[in-house]
Amino acid sequence: MTHTGIEVTAELVRDLLRDQHPDLADQPLRFGARGWDSQMWRLGDDLAVRLPWATQSADALLRKEHAWLPALAPHLPLQVPVPQRLGEPSERFPRPWIVTTWVPGEPADRAPATRAEEAADALAAFLTALHRPVPTGAPAGRDRGGPLAGHAEQFAEQLASVTELGLIPDPDAVRAVWEDAAAASDWAGPALWLHGDVHPANVLTADGTFCGVIDFGDLCAGDPACDLAAPWILLPDGATDRFQGAYQPAPDAATLRRARGWAVLRALSGILIGDAGVHGRPGGKPTWGPPAHAALRRLLEAE
Repeated sequence: MTHTGIEVTAELVRDLLRDQHPDLADQPLRFGARGWDSQMWRLGDDLAVRLPWATQSADALLRKEHAWLPALAPHLPLQVPVPQRLGEPSERFPRPWIVTTWVPGEPADRAPATRAEEAADALAAFLTALHRPVPTGAPAGRDRGGPLAGHAEQFAEQLASVTELGLIPDPDAVRAVWEDAAAASDWAGPALWLHGDVHPANVLTADGTFCGVIDFGDLCAGDPACDLAAPWILLPDGATDRFQGAYQPAPDAATLRRARGWAVLRALSGILIGDAGVHGRPGGKPTWGPPAHAALRRLLEAE
């Protein structure tokens, strides 16, 4: 990760607000969280400030959310962070930043869904509503939503890493799931809106089911199989069939095969990030490991 080089503090965030959005500057401000690309500060009860901090790509991701998400949000059945204001680069902070609505809930990597049927229905309703044909000019994904073949090297590297670390019991079974997915025919339908990064840290829960989806930085156009990996990654055991029955239009066999390939990629990545977190390595997040291991187990049991 490439850090911004400027320490982001409450004083800096308040100064930025005072310079560009002074009507918001006196609301209570407290640190929220750091993600891969941006960090978030709570602003009052209903808003959040998001600033790029760790990657050069974060600037474009925030601008993309500001440009596209307000039009999509009203049609989505779960709460999402709706951009309200855009902060432009300045002498104080030479990168763009945004103010969004605050979405309450706990990330699913810390508070997994437990009400299987309700969670499956909520996830299916959200992705059904999101997966609509995109308008002209919709953004392409960084590495999401395209053919699985483009991720063969990533899969091979991840599988080699988890095998070397002794983190999975049957690498050959994992490879078989991937090879079946990679052999499925490519998406032949129109490019659809995708979240692009539906994993437990980006989906929020309350009372055992899903209540919100955050971090739309990878919003893009493409193959819905990328997002349809979500039920294996997010749902309790036994709920995947319920999701597939509720999602519309019902995905064909090839799309489900590709979705399982995306789920394998997400699971292996989560296992590695979780292991790094357990052992204190940079970029590690220990809460990512358990849902990733559970997802891989579900994928292999379905073979």
